[in-house]
Amino acid sequence: MTGFTELERGDVVWAADPLSSKGRPMVVVGAPELPAHGVQLLTALITTKSYHEESVPLRPDDYEDEPLDEQSYVLPWSVVTLNDTADVEFHLTTLTDNRTEDVATRLVEYVS
Repeated sequence: MTGFTELERGDVVWAADPLSSKGRPMVVVGAPELPAHGVQLLTALITTKSYHEESVPLRPDDYEDEPLDEQSYVLPWSVVTLNDTADVEFHLTTLTDNRTEDVATRLVEYVS
């Protein structure tokens, strides 16, 4: 298991979903160390639903490691901040730097 503070941009984790009682995969788009709070993981939710037109599809070559079991899509407008080790159950895989940058760029477009 990768430790919470060792997680980096591009890591895909299974984590607590604030919108549901079950967890879901999320991609880490940032892992800043904040002066008063320590490391916080800024993540974007991942889904297997393909009907979101603005989602970012994940192709097999978008992974540095094994791809997720199902065709998946990042929802760059669904951002979750994880504050605690208990929020992350386990590390799943890692996206390539290029695909992670695509996700981060799309996220910034939503908040600009």
